[in-house]
Amino acid sequence: MTITTDIETSAGGGVPHKVHPNLALAVIAAAQLMVVLDATIVNIALPSIHSALKFSPTGLSWVLNAYTLVFGGLLLLGGRTGDLFGRRRMFIIGVLLFAGASLAGGFAQDKGFLLAMRALQGVGGAIASPTALSLVTTTFAEGPDRNRAFGVYAAVSGAGAAIGLILGGVLTDLLSWRWVLFVNAPIGIALAIAAPYVIAETARRKTGVLDVQGAVTSTGGMAALVYGFIHAATVSWGNSTTLLSFAIAIVLLTAFVMIEARIANPIMPLRMFRSQIRVGSYVVMLVLGAAVFAMFYFLTQYVQQVEGFSPLKAGFAFLPVSGVIVVVAQIASRLVSRLGAQTLIVSGTILTGFGLLLLSSLTPGSSYVEHILPAIALIAMGMGFVFVPITLTAVGGVAPEDSGIASAMLNVCQQVGGTIGLSALVTVFSTASRHDIAANSAVLHGSALAHHAFTHGADMAFRAGAIFALFGLVAALVLIRVRPGDPAATATELATPAT
Repeated sequence: MTITTDIETSAGGGVPHKVHPNLALAVIAAAQLMVVLDATIVNIALPSIHSALKFSPTGLSWVLNAYTLVFGGLLLLGGRTGDLFGRRRMFIIGVLLFAGASLAGGFAQDKGFLLAMRALQGVGGAIASPTALSLVTTTFAEGPDRNRAFGVYAAVSGAGAAIGLILGGVLTDLLSWRWVLFVNAPIGIALAIAAPYVIAETARRKTGVLDVQGAVTSTGGMAALVYGFIHAATVSWGNSTTLLSFAIAIVLLTAFVMIEARIANPIMPLRMFRSQIRVGSYVVMLVLGAAVFAMFYFLTQYVQQVEGFSPLKAGFAFLPVSGVIVVVAQIASRLVSRLGAQTLIVSGTILTGFGLLLLSSLTPGSSYVEHILPAIALIAMGMGFVFVPITLTAVGGVAPEDSGIASAMLNVCQQVGGTIGLSALVTVFSTASRHDIAANSAVLHGSALAHHAFTHGADMAFRAGAIFALFGLVAALVLIRVRPGDPAATATELATPAT
């Protein structure tokens, strides 16, 4: 099924189309921060949501998954809507949809309504996020100006997860869990009002299609895959429901690839994978998304359940992550022209892997300052070094009509990698924790046994995350070969013509 559009190429709208680069970047970056931090802002509020709306332990995980699955699953379609209907227009629509769903979700009185609004937030985010990144490419000329803009964009993207944890702790402790959703409404409205005055509309295709079949099969396939991992962690790998979920995922994702190969206007043009540099960028983002999402998930629980941190203290424990990412991303934006994208990406994956290995030696009595802080600082440095060059190599050299898809694919890899990777690492965690309980139940009891088992399971998950980072390192070394003098990845190999 496809939806055909017939759109005039003029921007329209009545507002003077003036470009104010610094103000435009501020609006774009603020919108991206709002969307990205929502993936984690509810983490610390989950215990309060659990009590207020009577979620089961398993059902509670869908407060996160309802957002990340829809967000990741529809990012490709969201990127294409910007190409077809105008990126500024779709940016505004996405921001308003996100803000409205956030406001409504804050008033939720039952589980079903909250999950529906979280999914609707994902729809809004899937429209706003890729159009925001592609607006950077159309607002700033290729070269130092665009590199600096990407540095700002990458900094807020990378720091968003940690800022979400901090803000979630503050709002939950001082106000209510509902404010982790309410807070998006005034911000989104302000951004939607400002956007027409500082961002110029982009050219739109006169005709085109939206690949609804591709969107449905890709989102459904990923949802089935994630559900299979989660069900395996709580029941078993051999359970019939687990196996059925994986079978459905294989069928739907295979159908997705077949649809994309034959349709005239796919949401994921297979030509995007002709460049080994771009493929390498996507692989690195996929595996690092898996590793880093796991770090936030397990470590936020560790500091509260084992170390006894309050939600507010737990949120601020991750403040160094935001600071380090912002600083290192700015350094990376200045170094990428001199050192080359590959050097920075390789360095970032190594630092991330070492940080995860350091976390994998946690004990129930580990010190935050001596053990946790150095580890998360290494991971944050790695993320800061990766985000700028990986963005440049992913979107550089693409045809203008594909810039929305190229940027959306990078976000897809981060979200899908985080969601699927986390579900896989939860399986590792659950298996290791069960074995630890069986091995130590004779000598440990009560909270001591629970803390020991949780820490051991988290350690095993961090080690698995380090293996993900190793895969990213290999992909960066083998696939991302960009000359130091070519930081925007506009080499002939990357600039593959559309077919």
